[in-house]
Amino acid sequence: MRDDALDATGLLPKAIDNSHVVREVDPRSSRDLWLLLLLAAALVGGLVLYAWPSLEIRQTSLAREQMSKERERLLEENRKLRLEKAALENLHRVETIARRDLGLATPAPQKLVVVERPREVPAGSRLASGSERAPAGRN
Repeated sequence: MRDDALDATGLLPKAIDNSHVVREVDPRSSRDLWLLLLLAAALVGGLVLYAWPSLEIRQTSLAREQMSKERERLLEENRKLRLEKAALENLHRVETIARRDLGLATPAPQKLVVVERPREVPAGSRLASGSERAPAGRN
């Protein structure tokens, strides 16, 4: 009984049955939603276009730094290899190894044979000793 008295005063909400109500879709809400999505896409696109160059610059500078370190390492390796090559080409060292490790000795002067490569004669030139032309096959 007490609920009926409060209900008469309007303090308690009344149960309303809305199951038969058909709601129409407002075309403006759809348009507003598309406009909001377009605005959000424009903001995200602007942020991407703003941040992209700085990220590319950062990546390029990191790659440049790595390549600079790699270049320094390769230059140092090249210097060491040149020194090693010079040491290996040292004729005194080669002669010492030949005598000590391989047991080789310098031949007697009468057993020495000197082999010289003939100078290349350009095709079509004349030899100084005669009027013959140089063979065409030699360059």
